[in-house]
Amino acid sequence: MNALEIISTNKLVAIVRLDDLSIAKELSNALIDGGIRAIEFTLTNRDAVAAIAEIRQLADDSVAIGAGSVISAEQVWAVADAGAQFVVSPVWKHEVSSACREIDLPFMPGAFTPTEILHAWERGASLVKVFPANHLGKRYIKDVLAPLPHLRLMPTGGVNADNMREFLDNGAFALGVGSSLINNEAVADRDWDSLRINARRYVDQLSQA
Repeated sequence: MNALEIISTNKLVAIVRLDDLSIAKELSNALIDGGIRAIEFTLTNRDAVAAIAEIRQLADDSVAIGAGSVISAEQVWAVADAGAQFVVSPVWKHEVSSACREIDLPFMPGAFTPTEILHAWERGASLVKVFPANHLGKRYIKDVLAPLPHLRLMPTGGVNADNMREFLDNGAFALGVGSSLINNEAVADRDWDSLRINARRYVDQLSQA
């Protein structure tokens, strides 16, 4: 499966936004062992490109590794060289979209309003990250899709184990999940078992619905 198929099938993209990525291997192993199949490393950390390259070496074809917070064409080239399988951005930018299209890399830009969402979709987005979703609520996804049912939307920001099923029930294509899945305290304590168990809780909760 390609990255978009993996995300469509498994519904969750784990967003890794950390100050220290020296533990990227251990963290990723815990998430993957817990059943997570799509992991995004944000470029807010200068070591994210190296982390993407490292994890791409250890992950099998059932796992998609991507880059987040991408805002320039140069960053697209860098993460593509590292092996990134998808690109996520907080906004839609022509140069990022063009670079992703040139190398056939799925592009998932962020948007907030219906106009922004449709603008991103019509200009080649593979799916649109609805961000920040915590300011919009679960019904917002259903409301946007009512007149625009062809869109693929990925709410991100404020998505957690308590509300993720409601987002999906309201039509979300997939979900971007960050700190509620990757607990900072567990990372600081190097408590990989706790992270694996939390990842499994998310995955099992979706599979039971």
